[in-house]
Amino acid sequence: MTHPLLMGIVNVTPDSFSDGGEFLGPGRAVAHGLELIAKGADILDIGGESTRPGAAPVSEAEELRRVLTLIEAIRAESPAPISIDTMKPAVARAAVAAGATMWNDITALTFTPASLATAAELGCDVVLMHMRGDPRTMQIAPRYADVVAEVAAWLAARAEAALAAGVRKGNIRLDPGIGFGKTAAHNLALLRGLPRLVALGFPILVGVSRKGFIKTVDPGARAPGDRLGASLAAALAAARAGVAILRVHDVGETRQALAMQAALDG
Repeated sequence: MTHPLLMGIVNVTPDSFSDGGEFLGPGRAVAHGLELIAKGADILDIGGESTRPGAAPVSEAEELRRVLTLIEAIRAESPAPISIDTMKPAVARAAVAAGATMWNDITALTFTPASLATAAELGCDVVLMHMRGDPRTMQIAPRYADVVAEVAAWLAARAEAALAAGVRKGNIRLDPGIGFGKTAAHNLALLRGLPRLVALGFPILVGVSRKGFIKTVDPGARAPGDRLGASLAAALAAARAGVAILRVHDVGETRQALAMQAALDG
């Protein structure tokens, strides 16, 4: 089994579901990012706009203000790959100019007509994520006849659209969007169905860390910080399914769990 890369999360937002406001100050955010790298993060995912259920959008100018100085400061201290978590092409363009090497787009390059062309022009890695609706509406009674088949077909279509726009195949990663327009049952089905997504032929990114649906498995896990055990279990299952990247808050603990899994596998 190939060890998946670990993508450490750095949110510079006041309202993200797990760590909103905790790293708003630029000094604290830089220190947190460097700490995640020291604990084993292979990639840092920097976001300046919350995409939790019900989140309100922020302006392009405010998002740029939040992320650019941080990207530049981390790049000055570390060569580690940096991902910009944004749906806005202008933010992605500025972030890449500042040192980012990946564009993580929850809209899979559908947010603006310019998104696909911008991704092709930038030539960076790009993550195409499945989401039904938008952060304000996505959790209003989502329905699927077969969530794994539908998500797989949609992601395959978005990958084809990216290829047609000039994005190189080797730059495309796919994300089923756990928690984005899905019920808890849908999320669990997608985690069980990860081998079908891996079979699409593109590296798969999965983000389960601390997400709210974990409360349906353990009703006592009300706060995001109470969900480490389930997050690790899901990460190990995703690794066994062959995913390429795990997007996590708890980098050191996830790295340790994966190391133990690898040792047990021999």
